Amino acid sequence: MNLSEVTIKKVLTDLAQAAIESIPSLLKANQKDLERMDKDDPKYDRLMLTETRIKDIASDIINVAGLNSPVGHVISEKTLDNELHLFKVRVPMGVIGIIYEARPNVSFDVFSLCFKTKNACILKGSSDAEYSNTAITSLIQEVLEKNGINKNVVTLLPVDRSATTELLNAREYVDIIIPRGSQNLINYVRDNAKVPTIETGAGIVHIYFDESGDLTKGSEIICNSKTRRVSVCNALDCLLVHENRLVDLKEITTPLAKKETVIYADAQSFDIIKQSYPSALLFHAEEEHFGTEFLSNKMAIKTVRDLTEALDHISTHSSKHSEAIVAEDTNAIEKFLNSVDAAAVYANTSTAFTDGAQFGLGAEIGISTQKLHARGPMALEEITTYKWIVKGDGQVRA
Repeated sequence: MNLSEVTIKKVLTDLAQAAIESIPSLLKANQKDLERMDKDDPKYDRLMLTETRIKDIASDIINVAGLNSPVGHVISEKTLDNELHLFKVRVPMGVIGIIYEARPNVSFDVFSLCFKTKNACILKGSSDAEYSNTAITSLIQEVLEKNGINKNVVTLLPVDRSATTELLNAREYVDIIIPRGSQNLINYVRDNAKVPTIETGAGIVHIYFDESGDLTKGSEIICNSKTRRVSVCNALDCLLVHENRLVDLKEITTPLAKKETVIYADAQSFDIIKQSYPSALLFHAEEEHFGTEFLSNKMAIKTVRDLTEALDHISTHSSKHSEAIVAEDTNAIEKFLNSVDAAAVYANTSTAFTDGAQFGLGAEIGISTQKLHARGPMALEEITTYKWIVKGDGQVRA
């Protein structure tokens, strides 16, 4: 897309305004999707749009519009001894395919980021969000056409499985595919795609409450990480507690009880909180509860002897998404930050911040848990690549 920055900014600004003006129709379409899903399904909250959420989406689009595009940025340059001038320049990826589940906000986020970086995008949503995604894509295309731009720079594929198969095999037409959703979806895309993929993995999230942890900080961080929005990938799944701080577990879990969080506790932690925590919400942990991404208002608690055991547990069960420590001991903090292999590693703050908008990226196209090309929240830079531009004056190679 050979569009000026002025035009790109205008389109995105127009889209943000159109989203707000279209709140009634977007909510009506979303309601048709919600009516087909069980409210107890963990995906229900992800699927749901509200007036507030649409306004937040519009705000993110405005933020993206105001960011500097990385396209055209000279990453590095040098002049060789033979006077060849080399420039490493950031350029669009090309055509980006997104396969995603019940997250209609992704349609807005993906388009805004791709359009800002002069990429075209192909959206492949699930049947769960069919009506929502159709309404959103139609709105985007309407804004594009009003600005004299080919509406097909964003294309929504049919919801059937055959469309997924076609996209995964479209090597001559699609430059990269990014799956967003369950581990099953990600595994399927990785195992079947002939187009290069970037994995946005599941979030099996841990917080380790160290022997030196501050109780007030820890209680707030743990509650926020778990209950702010339980269906998202940065939500807490397993709390690791130093055995010398089990005495504080009652106070740590009190805010969770108020939020009606279901807890699966190991034997030591269960004995500590069984008298204080609501019995209907407290269960003995089984091995299967460690290493589970709950995507609901549930979490596990595991007692550990020390930081080393906490690190071993995280290494075994982590999905390499987001991990955190609550500690005042600077040595423990540094060891944790340097030892944990994850896309985002936190000290004394909530894992809920693993998000492109929260990282100042405007929005995100996904959170990569792999190590090639991109890691963590992916935004403008991560959906560009680069090329070498070489300028000479008649040089030939001997």
